[in-house]
Amino acid sequence: MAEILILYYSRYGSTTAMANMIARGVEETPGAIAKLRTVPEVSPLCEATADSIPASGHPYASLDDLKNCDGLALGSPTHFGNMAAPLKYFLDNTSSLWFSGALTGKPAGVFTSTSSMHGGHETTLITMLLPLLHHGMVLVGIPSKEQALMETTSGGTPYGPSFHSGRDKEMSEEEKKLCRAFGARLARVALALKNAEGL
Repeated sequence: MAEILILYYSRYGSTTAMANMIARGVEETPGAIAKLRTVPEVSPLCEATADSIPASGHPYASLDDLKNCDGLALGSPTHFGNMAAPLKYFLDNTSSLWFSGALTGKPAGVFTSTSSMHGGHETTLITMLLPLLHHGMVLVGIPSKEQALMETTSGGTPYGPSFHSGRDKEMSEEEKKLCRAFGARLARVALALKNAEGL
């Protein structure tokens, strides 16, 4: 089995909706399971402000969740063309995993939501990839052969799924298809890498 960690931050629920749809794609792949985790809010002083267990929704992530996963989908709403502070704060505290090389060679990809069409979908996705490269992860995007990527009039990029959440707060059919295709692709890559010797 390959466990895909879907690690995300969501303020108003749009990124959560994407995470759940990506999980469907993962679990439609034989031999793969999805594990959904989120991160707490942070204060202006960059300190976690929540209890250790969220009042609702998915549990908070731990470093062990990252260490033990076989693949990672990382998601955040856009914030000035970058990931939101709570997710960045969590990643900034993964130095021990970097030193040990715990994530090296594992596949990873990113996803985002934004309330405006030109709110920074692609820059957010690209900047979210940078810490994954530093961890030595194998990047997974969405190839152009995915038909929904050519048909979408809202979210969706080669760098990873995106959701233009400002229209009516519901994902378009193309956005849903891209989330599921991304989850399935990430799961297939994780299975292939896990089963390959010497990688």
